[in-house]
Amino acid sequence: MTELDVQTLQRRLAAFAAARDWEQYHTPKNLAAALSVEASELVEIFQWLTPEQSARVMERPETAHRVADEVADVLAYLLQFCEVLGIDALSALSEKIDRNESRFPVPEGQESTEMGDRHSSE
Repeated sequence: MTELDVQTLQRRLAAFAAARDWEQYHTPKNLAAALSVEASELVEIFQWLTPEQSARVMERPETAHRVADEVADVLAYLLQFCEVLGIDALSALSEKIDRNESRFPVPEGQESTEMGDRHSSE
């Protein structure tokens, strides 16, 4: 199996849509709406669970399968949305994290742990 990357997945999704002549429906508005619907379907799984039950949702195979399917649907529509609008999803996320780190600095007295520091012993 080959390593997965965002561009490869986006090409597969685009080819899937093109083969079925669905590109005409993949407008930013429609993709944003579909993304919202799929995110709501993910929320629905957790709607009436307690915090403790929601933390264990992946322990039950039938629920784990539903969660994974909805996550895949959300990601698929998000990647298609980004493709249509020319957004590099990973760059956008990295830039957003940078902005959040500036907007929400670590409170004084708390030690900041960088990802590299946590994994330095590996």
